[in-house]
Amino acid sequence: MSLFSDNIRALRVKHKISQEKLAENLRITRGRYVKYEDGTSEAPYDILKQIALYFHMSIDLILSVDIRKIDVENLIKLEGNRLILPIQVDRFGENYIEIVSQKAKAGYLNGYADPEYIESLQQVSLPFLGPGKHRGFPVEGDSMPPHEDGSIIIGRYVERLGEVMDGKTYILITKNEGMVYKRLNKNKKNALVLESDNRFYPNYEVKASDILEIWEYECNIGRSDKRHEQTESQSMKDLLLEVKREVMEIKNNTSNT
Repeated sequence: MSLFSDNIRALRVKHKISQEKLAENLRITRGRYVKYEDGTSEAPYDILKQIALYFHMSIDLILSVDIRKIDVENLIKLEGNRLILPIQVDRFGENYIEIVSQKAKAGYLNGYADPEYIESLQQVSLPFLGPGKHRGFPVEGDSMPPHEDGSIIIGRYVERLGEVMDGKTYILITKNEGMVYKRLNKNKKNALVLESDNRFYPNYEVKASDILEIWEYECNIGRSDKRHEQTESQSMKDLLLEVKREVMEIKNNTSNT
């Protein structure tokens, strides 16, 4: 038995609908549906989509979360039948903020829709952030100064791609890149351009279909109080890095021609 099989059986029973009636709504035979519920056959994408639409639940949750263990009625519903896990609050009614540590980061791509994984993350409360679902993510590398390696970016969950504002910074969770923190621009209809504040790193595009989550920058938690100054030597270093990057781009273009 698969998690998918258990979930569609649980949903069908919860909605008090027979296998025959559900199969009829999916425009398939009862015999074909029974194979999905018994786990003897895998449902193709078009059937997965129909099941998700019928039960008003995301494909992510149906495939990767044991919905028998969560309160489905209290999930936050978004457009397109997408759902995110419930907001957890402390005894004063303040929202908990889950912190994805460096250690936990490796499992986030697979666990972002898993309530047990999310509940296992460290939690803090920052009442001054106001409404919305917030989460903390670690910064790696030097592509987004003044945020240093090891800092935590607190982001607010973005429900719709249309809410992304050009020039602002966001944490993106993508299928191919994983977790990245960049400045975004919507230069194309179905893609976002990701920019680093450190000019050494070139811009690149991410397709909207590859994006799993977007979190808008709200604040950061850092341990360093080092002064960030743009000295003459730093300016020269930036110039040399820019020249190096341009040379690399010329080499790449030459090799592709």
